[in-house]
Amino acid sequence: MEGKRSCLSSSIPSDLLRRIRKLTLSILTNLSNGQSPVVQIDRFRNYCTGTSGNCYCNCGISVGKELLTLQRECHTRRLDVLLRVLLVVQTLLQQNRHGSKRDIYYMHPTVFKEQSVVDRAINDICILLQCSRHNLNVVSVGNGMVMGWLKFSEAGRKFDCINNPNTAYPVPVHVEDVEIDIIGVARYILVVEKESVFQRLANDSFCTRNRCIVVTGRGYPDVPTRRFLRLLIEKLHLPAYCLVDCDPYGIDILTTYRFGSMQMAYDAKFLCVPEIRWLGVFPSEVEKYCLPQHCLLPLTREDKTRVEAMLLRCYLRREAPQWRFELDLLLARGLKCEIEALSVQSLSFLSEEYLPSKIRGGVYI
Repeated sequence: MEGKRSCLSSSIPSDLLRRIRKLTLSILTNLSNGQSPVVQIDRFRNYCTGTSGNCYCNCGISVGKELLTLQRECHTRRLDVLLRVLLVVQTLLQQNRHGSKRDIYYMHPTVFKEQSVVDRAINDICILLQCSRHNLNVVSVGNGMVMGWLKFSEAGRKFDCINNPNTAYPVPVHVEDVEIDIIGVARYILVVEKESVFQRLANDSFCTRNRCIVVTGRGYPDVPTRRFLRLLIEKLHLPAYCLVDCDPYGIDILTTYRFGSMQMAYDAKFLCVPEIRWLGVFPSEVEKYCLPQHCLLPLTREDKTRVEAMLLRCYLRREAPQWRFELDLLLARGLKCEIEALSVQSLSFLSEEYLPSKIRGGVYI
């Protein structure tokens, strides 16, 4: 599969339309012959919980196949949804137009019932057609924001963030149309988990003072944010650091940036950012920065279950053992905190002391 997907970015509508015709013709031929069509969908994963070390996670290699037939009612519904979404995709490609996942959902809301059904069908179609989602002209409604020492253009529109380095700009949705102006002025890229911290840094003129680029996905990052971040790193060759809450969700967001998500494991090679480093907030820093008890919260049962599950992921054992150490510590202490807890020192402590000192001192993992 990896070999077939090596030229994803060069997939063109005519090629995809040919694959759509081939897939639908196969289904129609089976039906006309009185046979139940069988649609084989490769399955991928970006991590496993085995301890042997002999896994193929995140290698672009299928770990099995799922067979959809009309013999099972749940499969019939999935095939119905898949073909409806495929028809929309075909129209978008033929007309050279773009649509969002939400647009597609509202075309048949009584059939789809919920957005996740459409999302799953789009992922299945990407696997069947051996392409990425943006090749289908299906786009996300972007949540990400960027600011700092950067110039870029998207489909002819120019964005000069350098003129106002502490002003937020939306992350471009059509990342394939983005051109980065390589002028070599930024020193590094900082990814922050959430908008509140992003705004704190903007208010403190962090980018002006530190000559950097700051990106946020405002929680779990969407596809455009991840693709844009990957593009920045590939084009600018800058170090990238990630700042997240000291809790299971923050660390899970961190792993999404670096290793990808299970839902889109088939495209992990084109979405993950292996260069990114964890800058904080580490569980081991709670005592170092003398965070008072009222800034700490006990882990919930759900938090503990999430940490225990994360500790089993093969990529942490294989590539990020220090992250596992911090997760172990988080679980052992049973306490979590937000990035904003650092403000107990002073409102500007995060931007003026914590971040600059860690980056200068190489205190990241």
